[in-house]
Amino acid sequence: MLIDANNLIVGRLGTFVAKRALLGERIDIINCEKAVISGRKEQVFAKYKQRQDMGTPKKGPFIQRRPHLFVKRIIKGMFPMEKTRGGEALKRVKCHIGVPEQFKGKAAETIPSANADKLPTLKRVRVGDVCKFLGARWHEA
Repeated sequence: MLIDANNLIVGRLGTFVAKRALLGERIDIINCEKAVISGRKEQVFAKYKQRQDMGTPKKGPFIQRRPHLFVKRIIKGMFPMEKTRGGEALKRVKCHIGVPEQFKGKAAETIPSANADKLPTLKRVRVGDVCKFLGARWHEA
C-alpha cells in the first residue's frame, strides 16, 4: 500500500498505518515532510526542543531530525514493541522524503479521516518545518 502523507495529521496517519501493518500489510509512506502536526507553531517547536535537550547523548531520548525518521518514530510508538509482532510490523512500514523513483507514476492513496482540512482550527505545523527547527538538513528525493 502506498500512502501520500501530504496534508495528513501525523497521529491519525500513524494509527491507520499501525493497524494495517499489524495485520500484515506492507506500507510505504511518501512526502513525509509535508505531513502536519496540529497545534500552535511556538508550542510544537518548544515541545520537541525540550525533548531534544533533555537526557544525555548516550541514553536518549533520541529525537530524529530527518522528516522520514521523525514520522517513523511517531508511528513506532503505536506498535506493541515489547512483543515480537510489534517489531515485525514496524519493519513493514517504510517512510520516504518526497517521491522516490520507484514510486513515480504509481497512484498513492490518501486517508480522508486524517486530512488536516478537517481540523477545527488553522493552527498546524508541517513536519518538515519542525525538523528544520531541530537542525535537519535533507535533500528532496
